Amino acid sequence: MATILVVDDELGIRALLSEILTDEGHSVELAENAAQARAVRERVRPDLVLLDIWMPDVDGVTLLKEWGSAALLTMPVIMMSGHGTIDTAVEATKVGAIAFLEKPITLQKLLRAVEQALAKPASRAANPAAQPMRMETSLTVESVMTGGVMLPVPPLVLGPQPEQLFELDRPLREARDAFEKSYFEFHLAKENGSMTRVAEKTGLERTHLYRKLKQLGVDLSRNKRGAGGN
Repeated sequence: MATILVVDDELGIRALLSEILTDEGHSVELAENAAQARAVRERVRPDLVLLDIWMPDVDGVTLLKEWGSAALLTMPVIMMSGHGTIDTAVEATKVGAIAFLEKPITLQKLLRAVEQALAKPASRAANPAAQPMRMETSLTVESVMTGGVMLPVPPLVLGPQPEQLFELDRPLREARDAFEKSYFEFHLAKENGSMTRVAEKTGLERTHLYRKLKQLGVDLSRNKRGAGGN
C-alpha cells in the first residue's frame, strides 16, 4: 500500500479522506496548508498527493509549480477543488497534475482516481503531459459522511450454504440485527475482507458500510488479517 499526503484547509475533508484511505490500507499524512505540505513532503516522500487548489496561504497550483521547478514533483498529484474552472484544470495539467477531482467527491471516484494514479506513478510524474487530466464530478461529501442509503434486500442464494439459525422469538430489531450481521459476515468472507467489493456487492457507500459493521459488532480486524490487510 501507499503513503498518501492529503492537503486541504478544511478539517472535515481531511478527516473524511483520511478515514477512507486508511481503511483501504494506505498510510495517510495530513497538511492543512502549503507550509505543512512542504514539510511532510520532505519528511516522508509520499507516493501520491491529493492537493486542494484553494488554500489560505499558497494555492495548490502555485505549490505544484514550486515542486515542479525544484524537481520535487517525483510523485503523482491529484488536484481537488469545489470551485475549479476549465482554465484552472488546464493550468494544473501543464505544471504536473495528473487528475482533477471536483468537490464534493464521491467515494467511488476517489478510490478509482487513487488506484489509477498509483498504477504508474513514476512514469506519470516524469512526463505529466503524456497523461490527460480527468475531470471528475460526484456526490456530496456530506452524503458520504452521513450515509442515508437504505439497506438493500439480500439476494437469493442458491445451492448449499452453511446453515444459519436465527432465533425468531425475539424483538424485531434484535432479529434484524442478527440477520444483518450474518449477512455482512458472509459477504466479507466471500470477498476476502475487501470493504470496497462488499460495498459494491451490497449497494452501500463504503463509509456507511464501515459504520454499519461497527454498529453490528462485526470483527473487522479478523477480516483484514484474513485478507492480508486489504
